[in-house]
Amino acid sequence: MLTVSNLCASYGAIQAVRGVSLTVRAGALCVLLGANGAGKSTTLRSIAGLHRPVQGSIRLGEAEISRLPTHRVVRSGLALVPEGRMVVAPLSVEENLVLSGFAGRGGEASEIERVYALFPRLKERRAQKAGLLSGGEQQMLAIGRALMTKPQMMVLDEPSMGLAPSIVDLVFEAIVALHGQGQSILLVEQNAAIALSVADYGYVMKRGEVVMEGPPEALRDNPEVLEAYLS
Repeated sequence: MLTVSNLCASYGAIQAVRGVSLTVRAGALCVLLGANGAGKSTTLRSIAGLHRPVQGSIRLGEAEISRLPTHRVVRSGLALVPEGRMVVAPLSVEENLVLSGFAGRGGEASEIERVYALFPRLKERRAQKAGLLSGGEQQMLAIGRALMTKPQMMVLDEPSMGLAPSIVDLVFEAIVALHGQGQSILLVEQNAAIALSVADYGYVMKRGEVVMEGPPEALRDNPEVLEAYLS
């Protein structure tokens, strides 16, 4: 379980996140919605150890991780799939996966086969350099790299950004499959309709604060959410 309590974080000279609290229970898929600049990415980067919070608590299970460096956050069981994918372009698909396995708690051949079962297209391109993959294939590889660390909690930042609708469908089919296997997921997603269709619970951020939360059906029926994200 991921528990964020009273998180405050700055982006440069700006306090981008103010008193954010949220919970992702074990096996749940939670979505974090909000307009550009709402503080979603700063929240995720703080959770993943890429950004040091000003105050607040971030716990993974019983462990406090808010002051850990990024590599220790990964080894604690949390993996970030960043916006922009950030694959290692000169390395092959399989070399990217193996490298990520060493960074976390995974690395076994069985983990690679799990990634290939989830994304058969990556298996077909296992020897291809990551930098030559399409945007959709790179997104699949980014998710695969996170899985190689054997995460308790997977955090995804805008996985559909810049992808064709058919590839978005493939990516979300994989996210749904992982959720069905019991993977805990926190998802930031610009496509609110598709995010709410797969989530167990949702949070809405505005100007650095969580202003609304609830089950997806309640958020879908909320006039403010309808006007801002679903119209």
